[in-house]
Amino acid sequence: MADISFSNLKNAFAYKSDAELNRAYRLFQLISNNFLVSIAPGITNTALKLHLPVKPIIRATIYRHFCGGETIEECNNTIAKLGKYGVGSILDYSVEGHKSDADFDENCEEIVKTVIRAVGDKNIPFSVFKPTGIGRADLLEKVSSKSTLTADEQAEFERLKNRVRKICSTAADKKVRLFVDAEESWIQQAIDDMVDEMMEEFNKKQTIIFNTIQLYRHDRVAFMRANIAKARSRNYKVGYKLVRGAYMEKERERAAQMGYPSPIQPDKAATDKDYNTALKICVENLDMLSVCAGTHNEESNKYLAQLMEENKLARNDEHIWFSQLLGMSDHISFNLAHEGYNVCKYVPYGPVVSVLPYLFRRAAENTSISGQMGRELKMIGQEKLRRKKEKS
Repeated sequence: MADISFSNLKNAFAYKSDAELNRAYRLFQLISNNFLVSIAPGITNTALKLHLPVKPIIRATIYRHFCGGETIEECNNTIAKLGKYGVGSILDYSVEGHKSDADFDENCEEIVKTVIRAVGDKNIPFSVFKPTGIGRADLLEKVSSKSTLTADEQAEFERLKNRVRKICSTAADKKVRLFVDAEESWIQQAIDDMVDEMMEEFNKKQTIIFNTIQLYRHDRVAFMRANIAKARSRNYKVGYKLVRGAYMEKERERAAQMGYPSPIQPDKAATDKDYNTALKICVENLDMLSVCAGTHNEESNKYLAQLMEENKLARNDEHIWFSQLLGMSDHISFNLAHEGYNVCKYVPYGPVVSVLPYLFRRAAENTSISGQMGRELKMIGQEKLRRKKEKS
């Protein structure tokens, strides 16, 4: 592995004050309790329906730690704070669960604003959007299954494609790199097709549009190879954000219920193997490809750093980025940035109540990642102790 260490906690938490570190410690103590995380959505939603004053509590705890603010402007402090340590921000409008065209249009306009905000700001290297934030999941499922659409559904799909085009064309016009987040396997085909169309149109000279590849699916390495070959034959560039994936339990349950083979890898080792294979494929194709490793896995981050070293690539090569979530894995993000690598954090934002589904999903994901909460708690505890000794 490359000679990069993630153990320097002074680097990892330099951007946090003692008070912020203490708040983070208390928060991770709560999140590490699986039972609390499992009942929190129900309790919170009931409290909100009863108009109980839970919003200030949410804002002061989980929201404050994992989100940049309610608006783009409110994220400015976080952007500047991360930028001071060489870590970029990706403004992620994390409003979920909408169903109407009016809501989708509004979300589209907000995402366009994040692209505009990124123009000329080295601290915002990418923009991002989630397809189900601008279109119905049920519609994407029907398109993905190649079912015949009604006239109304076809018109609705055209409106969705127009929103995608508006965001992508703005990004291309402003030269702002854009991630398109991945979704569940049964709606992903429609997304892959739209993203590939946008890459072919807008990635002629440089990589602007990035698709997200979930490597917990066993078919994604083959998808990448075919996608790269197609892009080469048609003379356009490819962008990938590589993640392991966020819907594993849901995917397996649906496959079992509906009687089709699960698209999910048989075990974590197979996912890890494919993730690293995907990194290698990307580094081997840097003449026409850019990649962002979106992972909290230490070994994968080290492996990418090693591949860069083996291929004599500069640590700040513009084609290669590392990314983690705001409030998570600071020991990876800030130590990589300290060593000169390109690093960015997803900075979710949006109205507190509207972002709750995102926050609860993140909390549930993180408790299901083996040892993740324990590691975060342990490192924050060690940094608290280090600072105490330094002051004594």
